[in-house]
Parts: sequence; structure tokens; C-alpha cells
Amino acid sequence: MNLKLQNLATALEGELYFDEMMRKLYATDASAYREMPLAVALPRTEKDIEILIQFARENKTSLIPRTAGTSLAGQVVGSGIVVDVSKYFTKILEVNKEEKWVRVQPGVIRDDLNKHLKEFGLFFGPETSTANRAMMGGMIGNNSCGSNSMVYGSTREHTKEVMAYLSDGKKVTFGALSEDAFKEKCKLPGVEGEIYSTIYKELSDVETREEIEREFPKKSIPRRNTGYAIDLLKDSAPFAAGDADFNFCKLIAGSEGTLAFITEAKLSLNDLPPKEIGLLCGHFDSIHESLLANLVALDYNPSACELMDSYILECTKGNILQRENRWFVKGDPAALLVVELRRETMAEVEADARKLTEAWQAKKLGNYYPLIQGADTNKVWTLRKAGLGLLSNIPGDAKPVPVIEDTAVDVQDLPAYIQEFTETLKKYNLFCVHYAHAGSGELHLRPILDLKTEKGNQLFKTIADEIASLVKKYKGSLSGEHGDGRLRGEYIPYMIGNKNYEVLKRIKKSWDPDNIFNPGKIVDTPSMNTSLRFMPGQDTPQFETMLDFSDYQGILRSAELCNGSGDCRKSELSGGTMCPSYMATRLEKDTTRARANILREVLTHSKKINPFESEEIRDVMDLCLSCKGCKSECPSNVDVAKLKAEATYQYYKTHKVPLKTKVISEFDSLNKLASKFPMLNNFFFSNSLTSGIIKSVLGIASKRSMPLLDSTTLKTWYKKNKKNNFGVKASLDKGKVFLFCDEFSNYNDVGVGQTTLKLLTALGYDVEIPDHVSSGRTHLSKGMLKDAREKAVTNITKLHGVVTAATPMVGIEPSAILTFRDEYIDLTSGDMKAKAKELSQNVYTIDEFISKERDANKIDRTVFTSEKRLIKFHGHCHQKALSSQVPSKKMLSLPTNYEVQLIPSGCCGMAGSFGYEKEHYDVSMKIGELVLFPTVRKQTADTIIVAPGTSCRHQIKDGTGKLAKHPVEVLYEALIAK
Repeated sequence: MNLKLQNLATALEGELYFDEMMRKLYATDASAYREMPLAVALPRTEKDIEILIQFARENKTSLIPRTAGTSLAGQVVGSGIVVDVSKYFTKILEVNKEEKWVRVQPGVIRDDLNKHLKEFGLFFGPETSTANRAMMGGMIGNNSCGSNSMVYGSTREHTKEVMAYLSDGKKVTFGALSEDAFKEKCKLPGVEGEIYSTIYKELSDVETREEIEREFPKKSIPRRNTGYAIDLLKDSAPFAAGDADFNFCKLIAGSEGTLAFITEAKLSLNDLPPKEIGLLCGHFDSIHESLLANLVALDYNPSACELMDSYILECTKGNILQRENRWFVKGDPAALLVVELRRETMAEVEADARKLTEAWQAKKLGNYYPLIQGADTNKVWTLRKAGLGLLSNIPGDAKPVPVIEDTAVDVQDLPAYIQEFTETLKKYNLFCVHYAHAGSGELHLRPILDLKTEKGNQLFKTIADEIASLVKKYKGSLSGEHGDGRLRGEYIPYMIGNKNYEVLKRIKKSWDPDNIFNPGKIVDTPSMNTSLRFMPGQDTPQFETMLDFSDYQGILRSAELCNGSGDCRKSELSGGTMCPSYMATRLEKDTTRARANILREVLTHSKKINPFESEEIRDVMDLCLSCKGCKSECPSNVDVAKLKAEATYQYYKTHKVPLKTKVISEFDSLNKLASKFPMLNNFFFSNSLTSGIIKSVLGIASKRSMPLLDSTTLKTWYKKNKKNNFGVKASLDKGKVFLFCDEFSNYNDVGVGQTTLKLLTALGYDVEIPDHVSSGRTHLSKGMLKDAREKAVTNITKLHGVVTAATPMVGIEPSAILTFRDEYIDLTSGDMKAKAKELSQNVYTIDEFISKERDANKIDRTVFTSEKRLIKFHGHCHQKALSSQVPSKKMLSLPTNYEVQLIPSGCCGMAGSFGYEKEHYDVSMKIGELVLFPTVRKQTADTIIVAPGTSCRHQIKDGTGKLAKHPVEVLYEALIAK
């Protein structure tokens, strides 16, 4: 088969991978399933898809269509060729403003589409909680919807036409057909004619239609995705006279890629919703109480009613980003019901919120009802959408499992259904997490199970059996929005009756006689507790590590936190930092998810004495910039920078450390030596001949400029000028502040360090540089963890008890000073860890410190200029992940008329040494070109570009030719008297 695959790869314009690593990456999705595919294809053209279909037919294999962000039931795992269209099929082809429709390829991201449509005054209504990476092909395949389905319904209702390839390789268009046109289709040769004649034969039978009516879920349930949507087709012409035209799009939506291969879709659009929005966030003492409140809320025309239970809310406390987003939560409610009210005016929002609150109070429902408005509403929805990933944060092997999470019933039945549901779980001593779409009659329900045990595996099946029976009792839908896939397919005969199931099988056969399109989904599905990511008796090896992974019971379980939700696959248009290399390459290999997946696969299955020496781990970690974006933005808290540092350290236990790695990690020591002859050093590094040789030897990109040394060091200058307060006239009446003299400021950015000392002194602080060594950041970035630990222990020992709440320590370079709050704690244990944690409480970035002092009214704004200036601010990745950009904005806004605008950029692309390395240079610059470089280039000459990171400023200079300033330079220049 490998020879055939090699020939196939040659025939495709896109890429075909059949190596072990890529197959492992695509063996899982966001579900509980794992199945190794034969290969992974990234088709570039429609001709590629034709070739793949022909190959599958001739070689009796299958094609599994895949985009991103919609599969929770194992829809895109399988043993055939996974066909990932997310890289190349990403075009928005046409927008018709007058008729309100858009034509798109399947790899277009839902939120990116709506950003494009905004200028037309339109948007695509259906959404998912994963809308910042969910793609339209997957949304059609699963008939996706989300929190706003009460208003905008599901993707099916917006799918007007679909262009697709049938299993015989013919490209066809599906759309609305008159009765006559339908009958003409039945006469066509090949698969196209067969699918029309088959559906005509099946649905023309009166008994079949009656059986569908009797067995399918209630029509009052809008979220019903159980099996193929023949219940909708039977109500269209020619089977129901005078009703809607026949349209196979109704069947294709929700068919999970089992019938045809979609290449384009024509989707209906909506006018932009009312601009004013309020979220009434009711706090309740029980789930049942919140569901009764939900029924009351429906009378007030909400656009969404979303529930979060206490388990979800508890998980938000441990996530850096979500801690900030839960500011509106009072106490520890058992349930939170978020009711979205969209109106033309805020007065209308407030009036209806008041009426609903009074209605709840009259029925004694709830105890606290904050109304969230404006930009804060985004924080609430971010908190809600993080629910899926947050659930994976529970330490250990028992996790909230996606097994019965997609059940939907009539919303009026929901309180009673959930009560019975809870009683069912009690029989097995289980409890469940509840969240999501209360307003639509669908709650995502996840029991806590350990699938690594035989008991957990059996409970997985038993609970599914029990709840299927309960859903059937309420005539509900086992699949509300996430599809049947591998998870629910075996229950379809029970849910809709055997006769109807046989109809589905015959329909599948007519469309796909050779079973090449995503087999084993919807019909002929294997048992739902087979081919799981975690199987009974699976071992979880423990490894001795330099970094502390005990919070999640070891490094392997820390990688297993990733549940595949794919938050790391969002584009640069969605903002945020995670994951910069994926944003540049659009390859699954370069996602946070991929890195966690490969680490999990290798550490679980490798037979090597040192499994970390795996080249698969090296390969998948190669483009990780250690930006730390995932530490805060991944809802599952998968810290890949930490995983990479440990994996690299372990790799070097059995491999020689390269010269380049040694040089970079010893940056501080080498600069200390070179600083004795700074002019000579700078000559060699700036002269084209000698610098070229140095770059070649060290593997540095030839186009990259090199950092030069200052004529002195910051520590030397400090010692010479401390006695005269650095030439600044000020009364030092605000106490002592220590400045951490990081390795970059000491040698390369001495001017920034000098300005920091002057600024703090001018503001009235007595500044001292304490006795300490370098931060160890360069050692950390290269996996030299033993050296980094020595630095950490030395600094903790020297500074603990010296740095206190009364005498805090500030830092200029975010990546250096924030090691005290992050890696130092992970590098230590016992008493030293306790000291590290205590020390970390009093360590700040300079931005944080000045912002805190401003909030305490210790800094007089009148000492700064009143001149108007515009500042464009690019935040450092570690600052975004471990701190915030808000203090920087506060600091730079001290001058009354300084307008500070945050550049919505992620990582700059430099990331310490990453952007210097020749093998990473192109990706580094491509990351910069996503948002940062274009934004900087279009600024006028009088706009101040600001970046606190030394790497960021260097990247901006190399990428745009413009000089960026450190925030302290801007603030010092704004002082009226210096």
C-alpha cells in the first residue's frame, strides 16, 4: 500500500502524509475516540478530491472529510484517508447583499466569515461555542447550532445549495427542486439518478411516512439530528403536496460526510442583530430551579438562555483567563442562567431585564440577578464557551466524558427530564456536569468516568443505554447538535425504530454503494465503547521530571488534559496569542493540540528506556515558540511551553547538546565576557563579513540583525550613578523599590534600564538593584533545566525576605521577571517552593507596579505632559499569559491626553532566540506579518509604537524598519520636569 500511497502523493497538487506522526495526529478529534488512519490528505484543488475518490474506490478504502471545531462524537476518526480541507479550501467566493446569501468553501471559519460579512450588514446566524475555529464544512456535516439557535436555528435551515462530489466522482449541485425537476433527476444515470429514485421510492410509501412520524423525535424539538433527516424530506414536495420544494441539502446537513464530499456551499444570511445587548445572569440554588427559571425567561423573547453549573464555575477559578471573566459571579451558585436580551435600545434591554427579574422573584426563583452590558458581555460568553475545555482540568484519570452530552428534549419537558436523568445517574453513584443550551431544551451533560478502567468503560456503555431509553421516553433526540458519529450511531435503530433505520441504510447504499465516504458513522456503527482514546487497563507511566507536574499527577496526565477542543486552531482574526505557529502555517502539526497529542501518544506507547528521545516529539515541538499563550488561553490549561522545556531537557539526557543551544543558553555568561570589549564585539556582529560567518556557525538567519552590546552594563552604570540619584532631582518619599536587572537590560538594552531607574526616582521611589543572578530565561527556552534550576534557587535564596510587600521588586523584561511567578515555582520543591511562592507575590512587571501605584493615588498625573499623543501597544506574550496588558494601558495613560490602543496581535514571532534561527526565520516573519507588521507600517510618523519585550522591539525593527519603545521610555519622556 505504501507504493500506492507514494503514487497518490505524486498525483496530488496538495499534500499526502502517511508517516506515523501525522497519522497519530489525525487519529483523534475532540471526542473520546482514537483510530489510526491510513493517511492524511490536504487537497489543494477539486481535482485532488476527484483523484482521492477514485483512489478510495479502486483500493477499497475510505475518505473521512475533516475541517475543524465541530466533532465531539468521533465523526472524523477512521481507518481510511482523512481528507483535511482546512488549509486550502478557505475562500469566501461570493456575497450577494441583496438576496442575502454567501458562497463559501468548507474550510471557511464561521467567525472569520462574519467579520467579512459585517461590512455588508449581514451575518451567518448559527454558531457553535467553537465558532472562532469551527468551519462551515463541519457545521454543515453536523448541522451545527449553538446558543442563539432559539433565533437563528441550525445550519441546515441556512443551507440553500451544496456543491459536492458523489461517490462515482461526478460533481453535482444540490438545491431546491420543483416537482418536475425532481422527477427529471430520477431519470439520470449513475449515482445521481439513483439517489433521487431511491428517496422517491422510500418516501412515496405511506406506511414509511407514518412510521417516520411515529418514531422520529417530536417536531417541537428544534435540535434533532438523530440519523438522516428523512423526517424533514417527507414533508416536502413531491411527498407533501403544496409544501416546500424538495432539497437534498436537508439530508446532507447532518450527514457527517457519509453521503458526498462537499466543496462549496451557498448559505442564507441574516441582517445584523440589534446592537444593544444585555445579559441577565441569574444565580440559582439548584439546577432544577434554574430550569424552571428558564421556562419563565422564554416569555421575554431572549436570543439565548445558557446554563453553567457549579462544577463549570469551580473550574473557571483555576484558569488564568477565565478567572478574569467570572468577575460578575457572586458566591458559589449551584447554577447560573445567562439570558441574552437583544433590543434596539438599551432602555428596552433594561426594561425587559427588570420585568424578567421581577417575574423570577415573584416565583421565588434565584437570589442575584446582575445585568451585564457593553464589552463585558464578551467576557461572559467567553466564560460560557470555555466550558468544554475547562472540564478537562480535573486532575487524575476520571474526567467528565462526552457520552450523553447531546440529548435534546422539548424545552417544556427539560426540568422533568433532568430530574429523571439525575436519578438515573444516582443508581451508579455518578454525578454530572450540566451546561449550555437550556433555552433550546438541550443541556450538555457529562458524567465523571475513568475510561482507563474496565468499570469506567462498561459504565460508559451502560449510561448511554440508560439515557437512550430515557430520551426515547420523552420522544427526544439523542443527537441535538453534535451529531451521531461513532458515539450514538448504534442507538439509532432504537431511537427511530428498526424499519426507519433500514430506510437510512438503503439511502446510504444509494449514495455510496462502495462505502467510501466516512463509513461507520450513522449507519453500521461499531459499538460505542470500542476504539476509545483511553481503553481499559491502559497504563499511565510516571516519569521523573525536573519541572513539577504534580498538580495534574505527572507530565503524561498534564498532556492528557488536552481534550481536542481545538481552541488552538483559531486564526489571527480572532485575536489572542495561541497558537502563533499554527496561525502562520495552518497545519495541524503546529497546534497546541498536536503537541499534547504526540506527547501523550509517545509517553503512553513507547518502549524506549527514554521515550523523550522520540524524534516525533522533537518534530512536533519544533515550531513551538514557548509563547505561553496556551497556559492562559487553552481552557484545559495545557502549558506546552512547560511540556516542551521538560521534553527538551529529557531529550538531551541521551543526545548531545548542539553548539547553538549551548551558546544561546549561556547568553548571560557570554555577554559578560564580551562586555569587557563591547566595541570589538559589536564590530564582529555588525560587520557583514564576520557577522555572516558567526551567523553561519551558530545557525542564525542571514537576514536577521544581531543584538549589540552597550558601551557599559546597567549594573556598572547603576553603581556609578546611584549616589547622585541617577542625575534626577526628586524627594525619595515613596519607599524602596528593587529593580531586577535582567540579562537583556544589563547588556543590550542598557538605555531602557537607565530610563527605568530615572523614571522611578523621578516619581519618588528609592530604587536599588539587589544582589541576584540572571533569570535563567535562556536556559529555560533551550531545555537546560538543571542550569535554570540553579539560577532559580540562587535568586530565591538571595531575594526571599529582601523582596517584601513593603519593598517589592519590579522588572523591565516580561519574560525575565515573570519567571518568578511561573517557572521558579515549577523548578523547586518543598521549602524552596514555598519561598518561591511567597517571593512571587511581591514581584511585578514595571507596568504592573506603576499601574498599582496609580490606582493607590501615589502617582500625580499632573507631573506628565498634557500633549496629545497616540500610542499603539504590542504586548509581550508572557505578559498576556501570566499578567495582563491592562496595567500597561493604565501606565501609558497617566499623561492625560495619551490615547493608548492595543494592537490585536498575538506573538510577534521572535520569541527569544526562535526568530534568529535560520530554520525558523521564515515562520517568524510570517507570524509578524499576520497582524503586527501591517499595523505598525500603516501608522503615521508621530504615532508611538510601544513594546515591553526586547525580542518584540527587535522583531518590529527587522520586520518594519520602525523603532518601538519600551513603556518606561514613553512615560519618562512625558515627564514635564526630569
